[in-house]
Amino acid sequence: MKKISIAFVTSVLLFACSEKKLENNLHLTGNIKGLKKGTLYVQRVNNNKLIALDTIAIDGNSNFETNIELDNNLLFFAEPGNVNIDTNLENYIADAKVTGSKNQDLYYEFEKVNNRFQEESLDLIEKKFKAIKSNNEKEVANITAKQESNIKRKYLYATNFIINNKDHEVAPYLALSEIYDINMKYLDTIQKSLTPKVAKSLYGKKLTDYIASVKKQKTVNSY
Repeated sequence: MKKISIAFVTSVLLFACSEKKLENNLHLTGNIKGLKKGTLYVQRVNNNKLIALDTIAIDGNSNFETNIELDNNLLFFAEPGNVNIDTNLENYIADAKVTGSKNQDLYYEFEKVNNRFQEESLDLIEKKFKAIKSNNEKEVANITAKQESNIKRKYLYATNFIINNKDHEVAPYLALSEIYDINMKYLDTIQKSLTPKVAKSLYGKKLTDYIASVKKQKTVNSY
């Protein structure tokens, strides 16, 4: 029973930061409410494989603390200094709150608005399904127009947010994760707007490589 309990409450923390190795350690603290006994694994991604950075035993105290030498392949935005994670066992991912990282703060700011577009998209999908079911072609056309408008507003918001925060690593990350299929001229504008430091970061380089690969593919297809 003890082994089953430990396996059930095993959790994984993933981080993301810039490619340049940071001079200071990450002092990571946090609390997983409801976790009384188990093991917390802090891991990084390397070539699509998880590599353990630290293992923290939880035994009666859900608070945790560790110091980690930051690497360039971590999946949420970690920065030098003190970073804290608070969450709970029941909703480990959904309720996780990271503090102490400017990039993470910006990501949360982006998500607040972006989630509204996603909610509107889901609402329109439901309405469209009902309209199709009732054979209301006029309503279907009306909802389709609203869907297109919602997508345009979402991409416009994302583009403006990214350019306004071109001096943070979250900018190229959002370009790749949220609007990778936008018109290439906008991705070009975003890439050129990045500060030199961000352009040389992990996601800055990934964005540059992605744009180059798309352009190359278009050139091949044009023949």
